[in-house]
Amino acid sequence: MTVQDIISAVEEFAPLCIQESWDNSGLIIGRPQDTVSGVMLGFDCTRELVEAAVAAGCNMVITHHPLIFKGIRSINEDCPVGAAISAAIRSGVAVYAAHTTADKVREGVSGAMAAKLGLQDVSFLEDGPEGFGLGCIGNLAKPVSGSEALAMVKEAFGLRLIRSSKPIDGPISRVAVLGGSGGGEIGLAMRAGAQLYISADISYHDFFVPEGFMVMDIGHFESEVEIVGILMAQIRKKFPNFAVCIEPGLNGSNPVHYYV
Repeated sequence: MTVQDIISAVEEFAPLCIQESWDNSGLIIGRPQDTVSGVMLGFDCTRELVEAAVAAGCNMVITHHPLIFKGIRSINEDCPVGAAISAAIRSGVAVYAAHTTADKVREGVSGAMAAKLGLQDVSFLEDGPEGFGLGCIGNLAKPVSGSEALAMVKEAFGLRLIRSSKPIDGPISRVAVLGGSGGGEIGLAMRAGAQLYISADISYHDFFVPEGFMVMDIGHFESEVEIVGILMAQIRKKFPNFAVCIEPGLNGSNPVHYYV
């Protein structure tokens, strides 16, 4: 098994060619022809994830977020990115990211959000070329009020808290979702007929919304973490007897901590 074999399995699901122009999905560290002993999947590529992979006998790591996202001018092991880069190179661990590539497929990040909510008649919030798109929008099986929607979303995503605009009386029947930083698509959700938009990294001013519309911020990690298991399933489907695993303690790897 080679790095390229694993890449091909991932990109059959989330093609590299659909990534956004500002993104850095793809092979970040390593060579396509290198032999792979095992693959560990995580959400962010940290030194701890690389070390866990090595301990498990894996020499390839696949994450959602790219390890190198913006340009770097030095590799300083005192900072998290530098420490992860150094650990991967020293240990001979290949690093691959499926970021906006996994955002723009129907069964990817936003599709997983829609499935958690049991949305029906799901389509892309914004259609793209060749069957890919951005976000998802669909209908609830039964209309709910704003307060009922809050309880439903908290339960569906296992949340301790939600940042939300003022709950509306309802009824809420059409819901739009977009994993990750989705503040820029609030207007798109309203134009698509949603009464509720669920995303993350919503800024203060974006919570000022018109009557009859509601915005929820469920957290960046919380909105996207399901993609780790989805990517693992894609590799296992292609190579059922190959060593593929998820980072131990994945759900505890969220860098954002909440205090009540």
